[in-house]
Amino acid sequence: MQPKNEHGSGRTRSWNIGAWNGTRCRHPRKAKSPVAPSPSPALSVHGLSRHFGDRVAFQDVSFEIGHGEVFGFLGPNGAGKTTMVRTLGTLLSPTSGSATVAGIPLTSENGVEIRRRISIMPESPGLYLRLSVTENLECFADLYEAPHPHDRIGRALRAVNLADRADDACGTLSKGLRQRVALARALLSDPQVLFLDEPTSGLDPAAARDVHELIDELRRRGVTIFLTTHRLDEAERLCDRVAILNTTLRTIGRLDELREQLFARTLTVRTLVALPEPEGVFGDLPAVDGWRQDGPGNYVLAVSDPAVAAPAATRALVAAGADVLSINQSQHSLEDVYLQLVDQDKEAGQE
Repeated sequence: MQPKNEHGSGRTRSWNIGAWNGTRCRHPRKAKSPVAPSPSPALSVHGLSRHFGDRVAFQDVSFEIGHGEVFGFLGPNGAGKTTMVRTLGTLLSPTSGSATVAGIPLTSENGVEIRRRISIMPESPGLYLRLSVTENLECFADLYEAPHPHDRIGRALRAVNLADRADDACGTLSKGLRQRVALARALLSDPQVLFLDEPTSGLDPAAARDVHELIDELRRRGVTIFLTTHRLDEAERLCDRVAILNTTLRTIGRLDELREQLFARTLTVRTLVALPEPEGVFGDLPAVDGWRQDGPGNYVLAVSDPAVAAPAATRALVAAGADVLSINQSQHSLEDVYLQLVDQDKEAGQE
């Protein structure tokens, strides 16, 4: 979907990126008659695989993404994430399986129509560095045959807070500002589905925060976002659901669901001094399945229902005359979930 920068060249399967000639860019081929979109979901993937000869990029992957959802696609290097983006973006053909993108079946015949409904923002912005911000956007608006390009460019620049840098050459901008230009470019076609491949890679915290705020705004506008990232804190903050890919799909769901699937629920109890008889305190509490001591004055309780176990433990500790410092429910981050699954894959590979 995206052109190479001024130092590279490349082509997609169905249309060429034209070189800037100072006035216009070459147009893509005219699309065939429109294909009527399905009402939902925004993305649907069933048993999708992509092989490169004997090497498997990803295998038998299935998932669905709803309209307006921010969907995180995570995995280690070489897991197949970028290949999945290129496949769903019609730049690569799947080896097997099926998918619909923006309600349109993923076939070679529908490639042009799918590309009219999506945008891909790659990790590298791929801008023409000698051209100004506006000239870059004019080129791509012309390429996409966007109606009312002047209005669209103005809206896109305002959306990414770059209206005051419209006349600056892209080569003079910081990496964070170039990422904003690339996001403005992706918004020109008013996409139904936006693929963001490592959008904050290499950005400082302030620039990354700006990108996060833009993603939140796009979510409020109802744009479906497919986000690949190595920044697990970013995915935890932004995504409605996440999938973890390691050639095959390892898991998918909301973070709270994934925590419950992978980790036992526990309470951590801290007292000022060690309890003389902890079994007498914790042994018969409701919703407490077991306990263990984790250092002087620290106890970990395995529980079936924290809402029942925590008040019961508090009452029992007070009745035993304990000086309670804290009672906390364990909180596992997305990083904990991710590392647990990746470590399982490593152990399976060593067997």
